[in-house]
Amino acid sequence: MFQKRFSERKSLAILRLANRIFAITMRYFLQLAYRGTHYHGWQRQPNGLSVQEVLETALTTVLRQPIAIVGSGRTDAGVHAREQFAHFEVDTPLPTHLLRSVNSLTPSDIAVYNCFPVRSDDHARYTATFRYYQYHISRRKDPFQDGLAYVFTPPLAIDTMNKAAEILHNHTDFESFSKVKTDVKTFECRIDRAEWEQKPTGDLVFHIQANRFLHGMVRAIVGTLLEVGQGRLSIADFEQIILARDRRRAGRAAPAEGLSLVKVGYPMEVFKNRMMNDE
Repeated sequence: MFQKRFSERKSLAILRLANRIFAITMRYFLQLAYRGTHYHGWQRQPNGLSVQEVLETALTTVLRQPIAIVGSGRTDAGVHAREQFAHFEVDTPLPTHLLRSVNSLTPSDIAVYNCFPVRSDDHARYTATFRYYQYHISRRKDPFQDGLAYVFTPPLAIDTMNKAAEILHNHTDFESFSKVKTDVKTFECRIDRAEWEQKPTGDLVFHIQANRFLHGMVRAIVGTLLEVGQGRLSIADFEQIILARDRRRAGRAAPAEGLSLVKVGYPMEVFKNRMMNDE
């Protein structure tokens, strides 16, 4: 373990030394989390504060040059992220206490946990192999979940909702669950996991993992499955909605506060130089 850690430190030191001597442009990954309640989503917006804008401002201040970051994906306004990744490039050495400095300049609802060098072709969005989201539903008013879960109290047939969710594995075109005005070349997604979990408290968590997600996709799926759970749609109806490739056929999107990006997957080699920058 000590030998491995020493090797990691040596590798990182060599990268930093090369950067300092030759002014090489280096690409770095950030690992971060945020509570999205007060933000207009991840991506910069002309008329609202975004997580991306806050982070770029902090990095620009610390590194004393304009910094642009690219995230693994765009979360909607009000959506949270327990784990998000982003990359940026810089041609000067990073300060020793980068994380401490950046975190001191960001609000308490945004935290940067890690910063590490990656290869020039490692991309926060395109190198990612999967995204895993959770949607939380509280079955009663709970002040300790305020803003982090959707309060939904009507009776629900959980088993029926899970049977409908299984159908998602049989399809790859999810245009019916995508926002209408969206700039994508394809509506194809590979869903690897889709299931409802009922907690001992009665609260619900919807787990969904895929190689990619469309704009508004998870919230549209959850909203439609809630209609299945209330008996307003049958399992057969749910599949017909998928086949229709028409957003108007699906249910309304579930509120943003219940949704969290939980994990983003990458090939292991992306993390070979991962180390807390403040260590």
